[in-house]
Amino acid sequence: MAKRLMLVLLLLCCVTYSLCEEIQTYKLTRGNLSVTFTNYGAVMTSLLLPDRHGKQDDVVLGFDTVDGYKNDTTYFGAIVGRVANRIGGAEFELNGQMYKTDPNEGHNTLHGGAKGFSDVIWSVENYVPTSHITFKYDSFDGEEVKVTYMLIGENKLAVKMEAKPINKPTPINLALHTYWNLHSHNSGDILSHKIQLLAGKITPVDKKLIPTGEITAIEGTPYDFLEPREIGSRIDELPGGYDINYVIDGIAGKHLRKTAIVSEESTGRKMELWSNQPGVQFYTSNLLTRVAGKERAVYKKHAGLCLETQGFPDSVNHNNFPSQIVNPGESYLHVMLFRFTAH
Repeated sequence: MAKRLMLVLLLLCCVTYSLCEEIQTYKLTRGNLSVTFTNYGAVMTSLLLPDRHGKQDDVVLGFDTVDGYKNDTTYFGAIVGRVANRIGGAEFELNGQMYKTDPNEGHNTLHGGAKGFSDVIWSVENYVPTSHITFKYDSFDGEEVKVTYMLIGENKLAVKMEAKPINKPTPINLALHTYWNLHSHNSGDILSHKIQLLAGKITPVDKKLIPTGEITAIEGTPYDFLEPREIGSRIDELPGGYDINYVIDGIAGKHLRKTAIVSEESTGRKMELWSNQPGVQFYTSNLLTRVAGKERAVYKKHAGLCLETQGFPDSVNHNNFPSQIVNPGESYLHVMLFRFTAH
């Protein structure tokens, strides 16, 4: 009886915490587009693209081995959550009850706390190497979470993040934390990349990067990328660089809206992004300091850029922000679509 109980507890532990899942790597390839992943954190570990002359380069920052991602504090390529970005004061009120979250950045919570979705082993629900891969994670707190990476045509990558709370209202805000460098992951900084953000407003933050609750227009300021310009052209006017949530123009919902266009002149590569989310965090890797990456790369400040489509940061503490609360019977759906070209 004792042995049977021990076996049941062990199986339950494996299901709940994914301890029985083996960490592996997976590859999707179609045409000239090749993307690799690991089920640790559902991380995108590489993405190979041709330049205008057909030369292939890996355009995402990362590590050579899974162990690098286990010890990572940069969130390279990971799916972050349950609540991406920051929760001010590591607490929020929901339906009259105060909830405490894990303060892993001073007094605040960042990307789900010390052990968010980026630090767990996901199972693989479906895998077709020429088409798609679906990772699944059953949270100990009662959500079923899935992320699907899918190749569309020969130059598009779709990312679909889904979640369903089981028995109680839950804040959910997942994000893909890929660091991009369209020249190549080990080529230096991204300050000469040009970017256009189809977003005329931002949610300003305090010194701890917690939103103040305001939504302000950015026209004419260093945050203004309504027309394409080099990332480095006004970055010195900001403390450290860009790390801010932009309010994507238009109405968020089921339909995808064009969010950003990034280009790199010397290779001719261009990346376009669409999403159904209300915001996008534009981050210029301000905190990278000699991180030892793959292929002996050493990633320094501004080595990559992140475009994390998302719900607004700290929306659980700002009633004027779009809600991130998902109730039982409802579903969370977050879609990103990337198109890659070279001219």
